[in-house]
Amino acid sequence: MSTEPDFTTKTPRGFRMRGRKTLLVSALALGVAGALGGQALTTAVAPAFAQSTEINPAPAPALPSFSGIIERVKPAVVSVRVKGVDPTKVAGGDDSGPQSGPGSIPGLDQLPDDHPLKRFFKQFGQQGEGQGGPKRSPRKFGMSQGSGFFISADGYVVTNNHVVQGGQDVEVLTDGGDTLKAKVVGTDSRTDLALLKIDGAKKDFPFVKFDSAKDTKVGDWVLAVGNPFGLGGTVTAGIVSARGRDIGAGPYDDFLQIDAAVNHGNSGGPTFNLKGEVVGVNTAIYSPSGGNVGIAFSIPSEVASDIVQKLKSEGKVARGYIGVQIQPVTEDIADSLGLKKAEGALVAEAQKGTPGEQAGLKSGDTILKVNGETVEAARDLSRKIGGMAPGTKVQLTYWRDGREQTTELTLGKLPETQEASLKTQDDEDSGEPSANVKLGIQVTPASKVAGSGDKGLVVTGVDDDGSAAGKLESGDLILQVGDREVSSARDVTASLDAAQKGGKKSVLLRVKRGDATRFVAIEIGRG
Repeated sequence: MSTEPDFTTKTPRGFRMRGRKTLLVSALALGVAGALGGQALTTAVAPAFAQSTEINPAPAPALPSFSGIIERVKPAVVSVRVKGVDPTKVAGGDDSGPQSGPGSIPGLDQLPDDHPLKRFFKQFGQQGEGQGGPKRSPRKFGMSQGSGFFISADGYVVTNNHVVQGGQDVEVLTDGGDTLKAKVVGTDSRTDLALLKIDGAKKDFPFVKFDSAKDTKVGDWVLAVGNPFGLGGTVTAGIVSARGRDIGAGPYDDFLQIDAAVNHGNSGGPTFNLKGEVVGVNTAIYSPSGGNVGIAFSIPSEVASDIVQKLKSEGKVARGYIGVQIQPVTEDIADSLGLKKAEGALVAEAQKGTPGEQAGLKSGDTILKVNGETVEAARDLSRKIGGMAPGTKVQLTYWRDGREQTTELTLGKLPETQEASLKTQDDEDSGEPSANVKLGIQVTPASKVAGSGDKGLVVTGVDDDGSAAGKLESGDLILQVGDREVSSARDVTASLDAAQKGGKKSVLLRVKRGDATRFVAIEIGRG
């Protein structure tokens, strides 16, 4: 039973009640007028009715019909079926759709076997596993399904990487009902895109083209066509709800958010504008229940088209690489560095032997521009550099010591597997006394704590009411405060005093936690 308010039934009922009251009053008025005679009825009532009939409400604007667009583009949209899926090679397990596996329909397994709803989903491969009941042992090999679309007459098809990942045999079911064998030309897990090619030399497939999603605005109509729950050729409509969404899928997140219904099996299908051009590739949904709640995410066409061209020509995507750990610039960090705006990418650490380290970049630098183009945020830098080929020469503008500086470097190649360790460090306090500093923390020299090396200060306590609360924790290794490397509490105090004399409200700390190094801005003088 639904727990949502029944706005649909309550509102009309209210209007009907008000309507009956109006009719009752009108009947009473007519009765009184009738008692006064026919002449009174004519003179008293008729003008009122005559006046009401002269009101001509403006016609409601006609809603758009998408039938003409769909007739043109629907033949280019296909269903993708992948057989022989090895679960050990699939990140996140079986996937028939944009977010999770097909068994994410709560309570489906609790229905009787002869229930029509259960029979329906079983028919299309939805077994009701995963939520609401005991999980079955995973099959050694299975099948996944998704959507895709032709981008050329000779049979190239775009879909999601997670649709074909770990599969052995790929089939494409066309809108006309033909089942065709296809091979995987290339995949890119970082953007979740894959390119397929139909076997054979046929060159008359209907296809659609990418348009620049940069021209797509929030509020524009869009259409999603795909294969939800195995029901191929399904069309849904909605608007662009937001742009530039970061959903935590990776450093290249820049999704369009749409409210057109997208469900399991829509993955890899196109998002069209009203010109019938592809502005996005449906790839993810936000759904507490596993079904459509009006929040779906599409890879913008300018990202997809670039990746697809690289997959077509090389079978893989090689990305540029600087070799620095970066983090966002917050308002506190900007104040600590003397930046007017909280923008750019802060270098937490330059890895040894990388192009960035060889070009002179170091911890504390803030990269502001790439080839003269502003870097708005850390992920903006990732996208700009990742969109360039290895070997490309670039000019970086960065902030150091209160002024802008420039350097040139040649991009390296981003490693296939970028390791990022956030392991918890097991620290052993040597029993040496900790010193309090004006940040609400207690520290002790790293040389006195086993396993911490001989540089920096280990945090041994954090005051819950201090300015470092929530930003530092016991075991963190402080390497630098302001522009000074620290090895004692006295070094920290000196850096804080210098920052206060310089009129700064906060100070920047370079902190190592596990294998990751980052900067933290902390307010001075509290705690």
